[in-house]
Amino acid sequence: MRKDAISSQTYKDAGVDIAAGNALVKAIKPLARSTARHGADVDLCGFGAMFDLAATGYDDPILVAAADGVGTKLQIATATSCHYGVGIDLVAMCVNDLLAQGAEPLFFLDYYACARLEAEVAEEVIAGIAEGCRLAGCSLIGGETAEMPGMYTKEDYDLAGFSVGVAERGKILIGSTVTEGDLVLGLASSGLHANGFSLVHKLVAENGLSYDEPASFRPGETLGKALLAPTLIYVKSCLPLVHKGLIKAMAHITGGGLTENIPRVLPNGLGVHLDTGTWPFTDIFAWLMALGPVSGKEMARTFNCGIGMVAIVAVDHADEVKESLHADGETVWTIGEVVACKGNTPRVRLAGAERVWLS
Repeated sequence: MRKDAISSQTYKDAGVDIAAGNALVKAIKPLARSTARHGADVDLCGFGAMFDLAATGYDDPILVAAADGVGTKLQIATATSCHYGVGIDLVAMCVNDLLAQGAEPLFFLDYYACARLEAEVAEEVIAGIAEGCRLAGCSLIGGETAEMPGMYTKEDYDLAGFSVGVAERGKILIGSTVTEGDLVLGLASSGLHANGFSLVHKLVAENGLSYDEPASFRPGETLGKALLAPTLIYVKSCLPLVHKGLIKAMAHITGGGLTENIPRVLPNGLGVHLDTGTWPFTDIFAWLMALGPVSGKEMARTFNCGIGMVAIVAVDHADEVKESLHADGETVWTIGEVVACKGNTPRVRLAGAERVWLS
């Protein structure tokens, strides 16, 4: 074949559209600018994003970083064409982790990977990310969009998020001041948040359900909409209490549920006793448990069971903390106390006359 008969190959021929990516960046610039805060003017340009740490006003700052994703909850977003909420989820999973260390989220970056860039889908996701950043008080200062037709297929996409926060040296929450007798407060979740969805997909498939059918546990909503409720972001309600020294430790209840996450913030020799009758086992969790069926033990180590964040406080501060959280719109209960824990005793003990299945 003659060389001049061979057509010139382009990156677009291989499935990557540079022009579409450039158009997306232009479209999302206003979203990023809406998240500006002290330290970040949020102008999406250049090869790297900058943040002025001095502008935050911390005297002796320690940076705290977190990275996370949304997992297979994205499959429901794709199946239902509802993508805004998973953007909020992405931010929440990172900034709530920073909060658990007592850190104020400063900025956020996202990674969006797909087979082929669907501009409307990507912009909806990033709009959700921007909303999550506004809820957390941090700036969306950059990110990356990657088209990889050889890695993903059809409308599939994946998300990863990265956030950096700051805390004063000596005021980072590491649980060192937690003592026996402290109270455990539970802040309500909005639902599953972004964990346990691989089990959800399995149960939905095995029971012949679809995400567009009515949710039997939530009148007026489809199953997909109910499952896609965005993760709550606890930063603005909890951070002032951390700065006042009223919270000793916090645990973000994500993968691993109640039984795996709370011990991460407890000193050796201490555990917690949770009274499972002190908070409502909300509709979605009861539905999942019956649908499986799923044991109480598995529920408690896979899902948040209605508690999205745990705060450990001194008895003398509990009422003040609860009143402040209620005033900021949180639903909060006293769900247990810190106890001595020796030998092979489980560090999280769950019991309650009204909820014996969680024992």
